[in-house]
Amino acid sequence: MTELERHDIQGIVISSYIHLSCAAYVLLRVTDAPKARRWLAEISGEITTAQGKQEQTSTNIAFTHPGLAKLGLDEHALKTFSRPFIEGMATEYRARILGDRGESAPPFWGWGNSNCDRAQEHNPNPPVDILLLLFARDEATLAAEIERRRASFVASGGVEEILLLEAGRQPDTKEHFGFNDGIGQPVIAGSGKKERQQQRTHHATELPAGEFLMGYTNDYDVIAEGPFVEPGRDPGNLLPVIPPNTQSLYDPGGNHDLGRNGTYLVFRQLAQHVADFWQFLDAATRGPDNASDSEACVRLGAKFVGRWPSGASLVQYPERDPHAADGQLTNENNFGYTQTDASGFACPIGSHVRRANPRDSIGPDAETARRSANRHRIMRRGRSYGTRQPDHFVDDGVERGLHFICLNSDIERQFEFVQLTWINNPAFGGLYNEVDPVIGNLDRTDGMMTVQCEPLRTRVHNLRRFITVRGGAYFFLPGINALRYLAALTT
Repeated sequence: MTELERHDIQGIVISSYIHLSCAAYVLLRVTDAPKARRWLAEISGEITTAQGKQEQTSTNIAFTHPGLAKLGLDEHALKTFSRPFIEGMATEYRARILGDRGESAPPFWGWGNSNCDRAQEHNPNPPVDILLLLFARDEATLAAEIERRRASFVASGGVEEILLLEAGRQPDTKEHFGFNDGIGQPVIAGSGKKERQQQRTHHATELPAGEFLMGYTNDYDVIAEGPFVEPGRDPGNLLPVIPPNTQSLYDPGGNHDLGRNGTYLVFRQLAQHVADFWQFLDAATRGPDNASDSEACVRLGAKFVGRWPSGASLVQYPERDPHAADGQLTNENNFGYTQTDASGFACPIGSHVRRANPRDSIGPDAETARRSANRHRIMRRGRSYGTRQPDHFVDDGVERGLHFICLNSDIERQFEFVQLTWINNPAFGGLYNEVDPVIGNLDRTDGMMTVQCEPLRTRVHNLRRFITVRGGAYFFLPGINALRYLAALTT
């Protein structure tokens, strides 16, 4: 196992900053490259690394492809990034992959960008160049940190703020629909998190570092590829030299590694329509006398999501939520599907959780299926935004949702694969004409979900979208050496 270079890895890769409950995401635009680089040089020493825990605040930073170009990264290096990152999330092709249709289509977003001129013609949103991620222990500390960082980039004269997205403190770990969230994260080999994860969830899937960090061996036993620069473009030797005979598609000619210890960060702002969700469930579960059935309503919601509101697995507790009465939350994650629920009688095959991670259920045998699924895992780092809705069934007119953030070394094989092949696949797991009932692109189906059951299955019809994409972009989260290289560029 290769030892992680923690001093060069941004902290958010290893830690979800669970102790820093408040967060803000500052979207920035580069207005003057030399001044922006000087600002980067000033803050590069303040970026939180994976070396240790910061008790009060943490700061991380990421860049879009157009942002890197504006900072002065040369054309050759820009071409060495992955195709999804180069194109950007808002291109027509990638929007089809992600299922961004209707009100979720990029032209309707409040922010986001694409590196495709044609897409920009139809996307009126201001281009995002830099993402500054701020975390703090409480609201007051976060407010002070936002103002401190804002003063620094305003004074620099090289970047300007486009939008501030805050993720407020929530009373628990439930997302706005009311289900415990953040369960089942993979563990990076060498991070030292395996034992802690096993204690929390009684299960830990440890994956090679290359699944989430460029420059390390991935699950295919090859080095996860990243961008690189020609030797002459790094006269100060700020970047490591790519070793010869590296088992990847890296150019073995001694180029300098811009990607090492970095990763790709996917950011999508997802508005959740809470009242629509629960009103739909209520209408779908009313009895012959049209009376509401609260237990049936929650049960169907759990079938949609794939877990009970407490976080308990349907596979382990198929009849009822074990914590419905006491209100406790659980992170129990030690289960599979093949041996105990191959037919989906407990957890429907098309439920959100089962689609997002099929575990051992899609393949010729359980072990092959599990290994295949693990090659498409992502590291989630998202947080809810907006206040909790007082009554799930009553729309109070306040927007709320999830700032979905995930990390992966290969956007196409990981995040986009999950969206296209699992979330939005009408034939997933042998189903027909169905997609994820919570976040899927219903334009591809008749708006139906099958709930497998003995002796007869049931089908829920006339589904509607309960989530709308408000914005999004693909970012490069560099290692600290790469960040210092970007700050030292000259044009």
